[in-house]
Amino acid sequence: MKSLQLYATAPKALEGILANELRGLGAAEVNEKMAGVSFQGDLALAYRVCLWSRVANRVFLALDSFPVRSQQDLYTGVQRTDWSRHLSADASLAVSFNAKNSPAIKHTHFGAQKVKDAIVDQLRTKFGLRPSVDTERPAIRVNIYLHNDIAQLSLDLSGDSLHKRGFRDVAITAPIKENLAAAILLRTGWPQIAAQGGTLLDPMCGSGTLLMEGALMAADIAPGLRRDYFGFLGWQQHDAVLWQTLLEEAEQRRAAGLAKLPVIAGFDQDRRTVATALQHIENAGLAGKIHVEKRDIADAASAESWPPGLIVCNPPYGERLGDEAETAALYRRFGEVLKQRFVGWRAAMIISNPELGFRLGLRSQRPVTLFNAALECKLLRFNIEEKAFFEPKAKSQQERIESINRRAQTEQQDPQAEMFGNRLRKNLKKLSKWLAQNDVRCYRAYDADLPEYAVAVDVYRGEKIWVSVQEYESPKSIDPAKANLRLAGAMAEIPKVMQVPADQVFLKVRRKQKASDQYEKLGERGCYHVVEEGGCKFWVNFEDYLDTGLFLDHRPIRLLIQQQAAGKRFLNLFAYTGSATVHAAVGGAVSSVTVDMSNTYLDWAGRNFELNGIRGGHKLVRADCVQWLAEQVAARNKPQFDLIFLDPPTFSNSKKMETVFDVQRDHVQLIRNALALLVPGGVLYFSTNFRRFKMDEQALTGVTLQDISAATIPEDFARDPKIHYCWRISR
Repeated sequence: MKSLQLYATAPKALEGILANELRGLGAAEVNEKMAGVSFQGDLALAYRVCLWSRVANRVFLALDSFPVRSQQDLYTGVQRTDWSRHLSADASLAVSFNAKNSPAIKHTHFGAQKVKDAIVDQLRTKFGLRPSVDTERPAIRVNIYLHNDIAQLSLDLSGDSLHKRGFRDVAITAPIKENLAAAILLRTGWPQIAAQGGTLLDPMCGSGTLLMEGALMAADIAPGLRRDYFGFLGWQQHDAVLWQTLLEEAEQRRAAGLAKLPVIAGFDQDRRTVATALQHIENAGLAGKIHVEKRDIADAASAESWPPGLIVCNPPYGERLGDEAETAALYRRFGEVLKQRFVGWRAAMIISNPELGFRLGLRSQRPVTLFNAALECKLLRFNIEEKAFFEPKAKSQQERIESINRRAQTEQQDPQAEMFGNRLRKNLKKLSKWLAQNDVRCYRAYDADLPEYAVAVDVYRGEKIWVSVQEYESPKSIDPAKANLRLAGAMAEIPKVMQVPADQVFLKVRRKQKASDQYEKLGERGCYHVVEEGGCKFWVNFEDYLDTGLFLDHRPIRLLIQQQAAGKRFLNLFAYTGSATVHAAVGGAVSSVTVDMSNTYLDWAGRNFELNGIRGGHKLVRADCVQWLAEQVAARNKPQFDLIFLDPPTFSNSKKMETVFDVQRDHVQLIRNALALLVPGGVLYFSTNFRRFKMDEQALTGVTLQDISAATIPEDFARDPKIHYCWRISR
């Protein structure tokens, strides 16, 4: 048969795959071009490419090439072809026109009109009839590509894009085109996996495109077999007998292939999308051959009878569906599912944001660049094996905490976690008698006793038992994956040892505080709970802040203040949530002033006052404590106090302060100013959590200093004598 000059187009970056496909179909002189591949072959090959190509968009038969330096050149050049050999005068046609850098034709619509006129005029002159225009399903579709001043005239044998397989009814959000889906499967080796009996699973299958393309490949089904329209069917030179022979051959191959089809399954969380996928599968003649069900990605798992194979999906990109945080969480969950349930499988996915791929925690092979329409994407391919696992660095502490909590709910835990559980159980037993004797309801049960499990575990007993877990930030020398595994193990053990539900255990990370930042608010849940201490009630919050609102290591000094407060005027500086003031008021203080710079904490203190029925002469003052003290000392009528509690932060650089506060540098002046408001015989308690703090006794001459740190460290903090330092100071 006569050799034809042909050209096939494909989506960007698929030219290499298309070239290999054409060689496999028997094409000669195959050459990759921009956005396509040129090749030679007979009419049977042209038909075969239209029927069997999985990645091509269109197939063109070259008719002529000619120079175009004017509009008339275009008209004359088109008329060089005898159109009666291609089109009946009473049939229909459509013209596609594209131009690049053409000096003669600036507008493609005008160019298409000129080409149509040339064809119609020739046929009307010859037969007295003119063909009609049909842009949807013409008898033939003529294509002109004008580059600079050279026009390429072709017949579009495909008629419509070959990615349209003929079985899609409903478009859902963010579909993937069939030829891109096929390219993904070819790039990931699905035909070889299928030949070995491996399973194909798409856990985010959407309308089922990847599943159906996978089935067509595995069952040796021609992707164009269900199409009822091609551009050559109305062509005057169409060989209907040859085409029917190719169709019959394809049907025979389909019947044989379906008999050996491996397991192909898909999940999706949306019931309507599942229904759409099932309809497409039925349209493709694959009903009963592909399993699809409604299932969330977190529940994705292989049936016991499914051999390991390929997991492939086109997950949300962030640009397409959902917001960035939601999409990142989806990828984290998906990575955990793959590592927990699909070891020994291969996986592939197409993504546009490499950062999202990193969230999976799986090392991929070299990414392959593909395009989903105009969106540049990367095809990631994985062997799901332990040596490929890594712990992705969380973009935020909250993201990491969520990941740890999810892992704590799984069956795969740190094998040494039981050791942590045993130590926690031992500590609780040791503390039990002391807790009962002293009616202590909020206490520290564990404080990095084992170096491998560097967490603090605080128990709060109210109407329920709540557990606040704080992880001490690991040094950079510690493998993050190992640290996360151990933390998840600890979080799994705590509910079992404490006999509480997991949702009553709260995890936070305590970082080393830097001179340039402050502890920030962590959330907006607004969930507060009531606990008791020494006959006082307090609101605590386990989710929105790093600390809960009650410093447990200060329990002895608060109780000491309560014992000494009767009939006293009390001043609480850097008051936080006002817990020391509550103890003083419950202990009989006649008045108090509670000073803090934070509206949030003063509001919290006010709620604590209301909870304990504290009214009357108990004032809340929002102010910078350093500045407020200086102003009171300079005032003509200085306020006087019998009992003062001074518990400054290690440092503060809040925008609300005029200067940066450093407790080591500024404590002398701070103490002297506080003493200026203390009546003779009064007592000032000074406390700090700065572990390297040194009291400058020489600068505080004329002042009585008594280090009472040891006496104020409670039993539950005895393993850490540097948790705070405390002095009893008087003039």
